[in-house]
Amino acid sequence: MKSKYLRPLLLIIGMVALNVLASFFYVRLDLTEDQRYSLSDATKNLLDQLDEEVYVKVYLDGDLNPGFRHLRESVRETLEEFKAQSGGHLEYRFIDPSAETNGEKRNAFYESLTEKGLIPTNVVEGGQDSRTQKLVWPGALLTYQNKETAVQLLKGNISKSAQENLNLSAENIEYTLATALRELTQKEKKKIGLLSTFSKKLNPVRISDLIVALQKHYEIYQVNLQTSPNLGGLDAVLVVKPDQEFSEDDQLKLDQFIVHGGKAMFLIDQVQTDSVGREGVYAQPTNLKLDELLFRYGLRANPVVVKDLLSAEIPLNIGTMGDKANIQLMPWRFYPLLNSFGKSPITRNLDAIYGRYVGSLDTVGAEGIRKTPLLFTSAYTQSLHAPAVIPYNEAGRKPDPTQYNGGPKAVAYLLEGKFSSLFRNRLLPDDPRAKGFALQDQPSKIVVVADGDMALNDFDPKREVPLPLGFDRFSPDRHVYANKDFILNAMDYMLDDNGVITARTKEFKLRPLDKIQVDENRTAWQVLNLLGPLVLIALLGAGWYFWRRKEYAV
Repeated sequence: MKSKYLRPLLLIIGMVALNVLASFFYVRLDLTEDQRYSLSDATKNLLDQLDEEVYVKVYLDGDLNPGFRHLRESVRETLEEFKAQSGGHLEYRFIDPSAETNGEKRNAFYESLTEKGLIPTNVVEGGQDSRTQKLVWPGALLTYQNKETAVQLLKGNISKSAQENLNLSAENIEYTLATALRELTQKEKKKIGLLSTFSKKLNPVRISDLIVALQKHYEIYQVNLQTSPNLGGLDAVLVVKPDQEFSEDDQLKLDQFIVHGGKAMFLIDQVQTDSVGREGVYAQPTNLKLDELLFRYGLRANPVVVKDLLSAEIPLNIGTMGDKANIQLMPWRFYPLLNSFGKSPITRNLDAIYGRYVGSLDTVGAEGIRKTPLLFTSAYTQSLHAPAVIPYNEAGRKPDPTQYNGGPKAVAYLLEGKFSSLFRNRLLPDDPRAKGFALQDQPSKIVVVADGDMALNDFDPKREVPLPLGFDRFSPDRHVYANKDFILNAMDYMLDDNGVITARTKEFKLRPLDKIQVDENRTAWQVLNLLGPLVLIALLGAGWYFWRRKEYAV
């Protein structure tokens, strides 16, 4: 009789003890193959440092198709991990923006979301006979200490399917939310110096969108390198489309800044292009006097313009129609769409990047420097050596693919390591510039891009406002390419000591069902799903019955 009650009593005591222990020890195990429920160390560190509540409103809710429901659940799972890691300092709520039945109130709510920075997606569903359209808001608002920021959860690439883009968006959720959280909570911003005095021909409005985006995360200063004794106090420098020579003094200041651990990003053109009226564009080599410096660090910038069969379209006059010009959109092979990327957190899950008269980069020997290619053209390229005239009527000619056999060209590189100074054995001991000079000091990172226009936004002369960086106003869908994301990612990679950008390396594998096998075996799978659980329950019940009968038989 004692044994009859002892076993259940011990089970109850064990369960109570297990629950008591669980209240003292916090453990979460991620047993998934792709570690989708695991946060990066940088994100954990960010959440551990929260001292006040962060509130997240996610507007991805309501009647959604399966793809967006999957994205919603991925967002929910990530936020649940954020909440658990933050020790209760993060709360979230999902909101359906379409729940309001009053049309005027619903439209007013939509407008308020747009004003806060959220962008809706128009989802078209159904066949040709019956199509429905629905606005989906794949975005969120994060609030912390009376500060608010908007994040767009849906990312995309024009070359990928809708399912692949939704999967890419799910992979990016941790990084997207962690970046927004870092923006809200950071107490001190890193300092970036914009070396603007070398870009005399550049209208400041052409880099306004990039500057506004950078100012969300960093403090931006305009720096006159010629009058500044050094670049002390800065964490990074940004050189955008220079058209003036760098003197030896300028090179020395840049060199020592990098040798001592400063970060740098160069967006340069080795070939300068100028319009020559209706005939076309004249391309001529530039001499920025940066070649030797970059060569010392492990790169050679080639004085070429790369033609690519994968290119954007621009309006060109292809003749006359009656007494009027016949202007049509034509592929301009000097504006490549860069959609091939190296393996780096900087470029993971990026959309294509809009290039203009891009050059190419080659690597050379540099001891101790790790070189990672970031951007490539397509494989169908041809290099045009400057000087040369690029006639506009070339757009109307049908290209011969056999002549575009140059292969992929590297357009951007990341260099990491301890850089050796270009000025080894060049400075005399009594030279005042030798004070504090180092041949090699701290590890650093630099990014070099062979396209100065990549950082430039267009300008709308009618409204007199700058357009978003990467915006293609001539594309049918008014596409915004990933130029800005690429530059921001590069800066984050170089300057974020916590390494939040490492969250971009997360990869969720798509495991689509074999549609042919599904169609052929549909009935068998339906019967198995219907009867399988019932048979399993019956077997368990029978086993339990016979076990009890044997255990308690007299």
